[in-house]
Amino acid sequence: MTQISEAPAAIQAQKPPARFRIHRAWFVAAVTFVTIIGAAAFRSLPGLLIDPLHAEFGWSRGTIGAAVSINLALYGLTAPFAAALMDRFGIRRVVAVALTVIALGSGLTVWMTAAWQLLLCWGLLVGLGSGSMALAFAATVTNRWFTERRGLVSGILTAASASGQLIFLPLLSWMITRYDWRPAAVTVALAALAVVPFVWLLLRDHPADVGASPYGAKEFVPKPPPVQGAASRAVGVLLSAMRTGPFWLLAGTFAICGASTNGLVQTHFVPAAHDHGMPVTAAASLLAVIGVFDVVGTIASGWFTDRYSPRRLLAVYYALRGISLLFLPMLLAPAVHPPMIFFIVFYGLDWVATVPPTLALCREQYGDDSAIVFGWVLASHQVGAALVAFLGGVARDTFGSYDVVWYASGALCAAAALMALVIRRKPTVALRAATA
Repeated sequence: MTQISEAPAAIQAQKPPARFRIHRAWFVAAVTFVTIIGAAAFRSLPGLLIDPLHAEFGWSRGTIGAAVSINLALYGLTAPFAAALMDRFGIRRVVAVALTVIALGSGLTVWMTAAWQLLLCWGLLVGLGSGSMALAFAATVTNRWFTERRGLVSGILTAASASGQLIFLPLLSWMITRYDWRPAAVTVALAALAVVPFVWLLLRDHPADVGASPYGAKEFVPKPPPVQGAASRAVGVLLSAMRTGPFWLLAGTFAICGASTNGLVQTHFVPAAHDHGMPVTAAASLLAVIGVFDVVGTIASGWFTDRYSPRRLLAVYYALRGISLLFLPMLLAPAVHPPMIFFIVFYGLDWVATVPPTLALCREQYGDDSAIVFGWVLASHQVGAALVAFLGGVARDTFGSYDVVWYASGALCAAAALMALVIRRKPTVALRAATA
C-alpha cells in the first residue's frame, strides 16, 4: 500500500511545473505604448499656447496657428521617411533621436522673443521629431511583431497618444494658469528625454533579435537585411501607390480625419471654449476627458477591425463625427453642462477610432510596404490638420468666432463617410517589386 501511494507523488515530483509565458511581442508593445505616452506631451501643448503667446507677444492667432500648422504638416510628411529609416537603421535609433529632437525644440522655446523662432522651434524641430514618433512607428512595430491581433494592438498603440493627452493636458493647463507657459514647455522637453532610456534599453527592432517569432506566427521569421536608400524607397512606394485608387481614397478620408481632430479640436477647442467664457483649465480638462474615451473607442475599434469590414467601420465613424461637430457650436457655454459632457463622450469614442481600420486597409492593399504607405496616408492626415490649424486661427481673427469652421468640418466628415464606402476590396499586393 505504501509503494502504491508513493508512486503518484514521485511522478508528480518529476513533472516540471507548468509555466505561463508572455510572448515577447507584448513587452515590445508595452514599451511602445509608454514611449508614445511620453511623446504625447508635445501633442497636448499647442492649443494651450495660443492665448498666452497672443497675450505676451501680441502675435496674431493666425501667426501662432502657422507654427502649429508647420508642426502638423511635418509630423505627417516625415512619417513615411521615418518608416523607411526604421527599416534601414532600426526602430530604437530612429525613435531615440526623434525624442531628443523634440526635447531640443520644446526646450529652446523658453528663450524665444520673435515669431520666427516659434516657427523654427515648435514648427520645424518639434514637427520633425514628432513625425518620426507618428503612427508609422506603431504600424512598424505591429507589422514586425504580430501576425495575429494586429487590429487590437494597433488600437492599443493608437490609444497611447490619447492616454498621454489625458495625463499631460490637465498638468500643462494648470502650469500655464498658475505660473507661465515656459514651465509647461520645459515639462514637455523633460518628458520626451525621460522616455529615451526606455527605448534604448527595452525596445527591440525585430523578433529575430531575441530568437523569437512574431506573435501568432507558425514558424520562425528571419530578420530582413537593412534596406538601403530609405528616402528613395519611401518616394518609390509613394509613386507606386499613387497609381492605385484606394490610396487616394484612404489619403482623402484621413486628411479629413486630421482636419476634424488634430487641426480643429485639439488646436482650437480650448480657445474656442474660452471665447464663450469657459475657464482654460475647465476646457483643457474636457479635452483630456476626450482622451479617456478615445482610449476606449480606439481599443474597441481595433477589436471591431479584426471582426468586421474596415470600410463600413470608417463610414460609420466619419458620419458620427460629422454629426457631433455640427452640434458643437450650440453647446459651448461659460459652464460645463450635460449636453457638453455627452458631446465629449461621443466625440472622444470616435477621435482616432479611424486608425485601426485605415491600417487594416493599407495592409490589405499594399502588403509588406503597408507601413510606408500608411506613413504617406498619415502625411495627408497631417496636411489636413495643418490647413485647419492655420485656417481656424484665420477664421477666428476674421469672423470673431470658430462657428464656420465647426460646420465646414462636419460637412467634410460626411464626404469622408461616402469615400470610405467606395474603397474596393482588393487582394494584398506588394509594391516592393515596383520600387526595386
